[in-house]
Amino acid sequence: MAKNVVVVGTQWGDEGKGKIVDWLTDHAQGVVRFQGGHNAGHTLVVGDKEYKLNLVPSGIVREGIACYIGNGVVLDIHHLISEIQGLEAGGIEVRSRLKISPGCPIILGYHTALDRAREAKKCADTKIGTTGKGIGPTYEDKVARRALRVYDLFYPERFAEKLKENLDYHNFVLTQYLGADPVDYEAVLAQAMADAEYIKPLVTDVSAALYEANKAGQNLLFEGAQGALLDIDHGTYPFVTSSNCVAGQAAAGSGVGPGKLHYVLGITKAYCTRVGGGPFPSELDIETPGVPGYQMSQKGREFGTVTGRKRRCGWFDAAALRRSIQINGVTGLCITKLDVLDGLDELKICTGYKLGDKVVELLPMGADEVAGCEPILETMPGWKETTYGVKTQEALPAAARAYLARIEELCEVPIDIVSTGPERDETILRRHPFA
Repeated sequence: MAKNVVVVGTQWGDEGKGKIVDWLTDHAQGVVRFQGGHNAGHTLVVGDKEYKLNLVPSGIVREGIACYIGNGVVLDIHHLISEIQGLEAGGIEVRSRLKISPGCPIILGYHTALDRAREAKKCADTKIGTTGKGIGPTYEDKVARRALRVYDLFYPERFAEKLKENLDYHNFVLTQYLGADPVDYEAVLAQAMADAEYIKPLVTDVSAALYEANKAGQNLLFEGAQGALLDIDHGTYPFVTSSNCVAGQAAAGSGVGPGKLHYVLGITKAYCTRVGGGPFPSELDIETPGVPGYQMSQKGREFGTVTGRKRRCGWFDAAALRRSIQINGVTGLCITKLDVLDGLDELKICTGYKLGDKVVELLPMGADEVAGCEPILETMPGWKETTYGVKTQEALPAAARAYLARIEELCEVPIDIVSTGPERDETILRRHPFA
C-alpha cells in the first residue's frame, strides 16, 4: 500500500528541508512541490557536487524519480527554464521526469516590478523583506481571479487579451501610485510565448497523475517551501510569505485528498533563524565574535540561498515549535544542524514567553503580539565533542542527547531523524517516516 509523507519547515524557513527530502526520496517514487515559488531555496550536497534548487523538486537529483509542480506553486517560467538548463548541463536529465500542473499561476514581469516598487516605497520598519521575485503580487492576482495560469498558454489569443487587461490595471498602479516605470506589453507577451513552447510538453494533470501513482502503489513525498511560521494565515503576519506553508496545503496545492497524507515530518534546526523583517523572540547578536549567535551565523553558514542575506539567529524556541506542531499536525521531527552548537559552554532553550503580565506557552498569532514577547530561557550544558557526521544515537555526546531529549519533552513529539551534516549518510535514523 502506498504511503505519502509531507515535509514542512517548522520555523521561519531555511531549516534544511532539501537534504532531508533528497534523503527520503530513497523510499519514494515521486516528489511534489505544492506552494511558494522561486523564492524558495533548497541546497543539496551529493558527493562533491552542490545543487541549488528554487522550483524543481529536490527529488530531481535521484535517477528515475518523478517530480511534480502542483497548482499551489506560482511559476516564473523563465526562471524554471534556466534552472532546468543548469541541471541538464550538470548531467541531470530533467524534462522526461518533470510534470507541471496547468493550474499554476504564472509570474510575469509586472509582478516583479510591483513587488520591488512596493517594498521600495515602505519605510524601514515596515519592510517585509520580500525577495522581490513577484510572488506576492501573483498570489494576489490568483485570489482576485485575474491570474494568467499555465493552461492559458495553450490559447495565445486568449492569453494576449487577458494580459492586456491585466497590464492596463497594474501599469496604472505602478505609475500613478508607486511612481515606477510601466511594464511593456509586447515584451511580456513575446517572452511568455517563447517560454510557453519550452514547457508545454511538461504540462500534465498533476492531480490525476498523483492519484494514479498512489493507485499503483507508489510512495509520494510532498516538499514544502519556506516555514510554517511564515504561513500567510498562521505566521507572524504581516511579516510572512504569500502562501500557506503548512502541511494541509499539500492537499490543496497538488490536488490530492487530505486522507492521502499519512505522515508529517517537521524539519527543525537545533537553534532558530529568520531572514528579513518581523519579530524574533529568542534572537541573538550575530555580529560580535565569540558570542553564541556569531557562532551560529558563521559555523551554520547562515546566508539565504535565494537572496544571500545574513540570517538572523537565536536560541531554540520550543514555544514557537509547539505552535507549528499544532498547525501542521506533525507526526515526527527531524533536527538539523546540531553540529553548529558544538563547543558552546551552555545552551539556552526558550520554553515560553512573558507577554505583559501573562506567561504564554505558544507563539501568539500576528506580529504585534509576538513583538511584545519576552523569552523565558532555560539553560542546559553544552558539549565540547563534535557531532558533525555522527551516524548513530549512541555516538552523540551525552549532553547532546540530553538536549534532544529536552526538546522532545517540551514539544511532546518524537525526534525521528537527526541530521548531522549535509551529506546523505550524515543522518541518525530513529524511526523512518515511510516505515
